[in-house]
Amino acid sequence: SLLPKHPSGPLVVHYIPEDSYCLVYIIFFLMGIGSLLPWNFFITAKHYWLYKLGNSSHNSHDGDQLAALSDYFESYLSIASTVPSVLCLILNYFLVNRLSPSVRVLSSLLIILVVFVATTVLVKVDVSGCRVEFFVGTLACVAIVSGASNVFSGSMFGISGHFPMRISQALISARPGHGGHLSAVASVVDLAVANDVTSSALVYFLTADVLIVFCIVAYLLLPRLAYSRHYILAGKYTSLGATSEAGPAEGGSSRTAVPPLKPILAKTWVLGLSVFYVFCISIMVFPAVSSGIQSVETDRSPWTTTFFVPLTSFLVYNMADFCGRQATASLQAPGPTSRVLPVLVLCRTVLVLLLMFCNYQPRVHLHTVVFTHDMYPVIFNCLLGLSNGYLGTLPMIYGPKVVPRELAEATGVVMSFFLTLGLAVGSAFSVLLV
Repeated sequence: SLLPKHPSGPLVVHYIPEDSYCLVYIIFFLMGIGSLLPWNFFITAKHYWLYKLGNSSHNSHDGDQLAALSDYFESYLSIASTVPSVLCLILNYFLVNRLSPSVRVLSSLLIILVVFVATTVLVKVDVSGCRVEFFVGTLACVAIVSGASNVFSGSMFGISGHFPMRISQALISARPGHGGHLSAVASVVDLAVANDVTSSALVYFLTADVLIVFCIVAYLLLPRLAYSRHYILAGKYTSLGATSEAGPAEGGSSRTAVPPLKPILAKTWVLGLSVFYVFCISIMVFPAVSSGIQSVETDRSPWTTTFFVPLTSFLVYNMADFCGRQATASLQAPGPTSRVLPVLVLCRTVLVLLLMFCNYQPRVHLHTVVFTHDMYPVIFNCLLGLSNGYLGTLPMIYGPKVVPRELAEATGVVMSFFLTLGLAVGSAFSVLLV
């Protein structure tokens, strides 16, 4: 009431709330961890899956079949996770303006939680008489969880497009970096502390259950914060008043139409293809090839038998990936229109060859091992993760920022589609490499 009055009415003051205690930043960071946490927890539990599938079968034919499937387990896991993800992201694009983000986010998180609780229960169930069925069921669980995870992550990435760039960076920098090394650390600790494989896996999957519950609680807290309410409402008003190539919005009709794809691709196709190729190369060798690289040491120490793969493959890659993503907070070069960015992305192809010539076992057709020291896979996985984190994050940040604000959420879904399509194609090629 003490503010001066405008001649035609009261003075309008545009006030932007502060992100108190960085709570919104922390919530989006947690959402980034949760978006790929299920995938990371599934692929990092290699010892557990091999234990469940590797014991002798009552049926010799099933035993031979499982032995063959176990050799390609990571590749099948990648395919089972990425192909449904592509389909779910296409569905998510059509649902952007038909279902609210809250419905999409919370329903996908609940599906993930139900599947992980079921997976946790199965840890202590004897599957010795139905290993093939367990194998198929595991792949089905991976497919369901991955589809739901991508609806969740695509929706969250779209929501982040309404916020300042620091919030988008918080979301992307945590996915999959923190989720990946969190699962890798949990795996190593459980292997070191637990008395047997099943006890280790039980604690491991219970950790995932708790983290998913945290994500649900954090998302429910988000609309209660003034900072997030300000940007989310601003995004809604922009969308309702927007004029697209499809025609002007009338009332709330724009919220039920499919977002126009042509103007989004016109601005983001180079960025989208960069994201596609970054993750295609990464999933081609991680984890299918990198987790098959064994120590060149011949002694049977815990380092060579138990901890070599979790540390040199999963932990090193995810820590490097996280560092690459965090670097984008202070360094954002090359820019969104630079030709250097796609060139750097293409240069990562050499990492496939470098990892192929490490001590991957078993070797059937390519018998030559060029890099005969345990430090080589550490260095190559570090480079793979670092470049994946940095070059994969930059285009994802740029995408929603180079389009009109009313298309930011839909652009987030499109960029997630390119990412997931890269994972799907790369996982198919990983089978050929293995």
